[in-house]
Amino acid sequence: MNSTVDSVSTLKLDKKLINKLISKDIMIINDLWKLRRKDLKNLGFSDREIKDIIISLELNGLDLGKKIYD
Repeated sequence: MNSTVDSVSTLKLDKKLINKLISKDIMIINDLWKLRRKDLKNLGFSDREIKDIIISLELNGLDLGKKIYD
């Protein structure tokens, strides 16, 4: 995958969490990976949800704060 233009629905996340991301206008991975933990917290995401998001991004070679891993 490794493409920041893919939909957040391609991430291996719980359907409720995907819907919550979309409801916050976070539609594509690029919208998500440019955010930081603090940004997600301010948007109302729980620590557990943020952890799940981070793990899913890392499994796809990305991290919050625009970091890319090859």
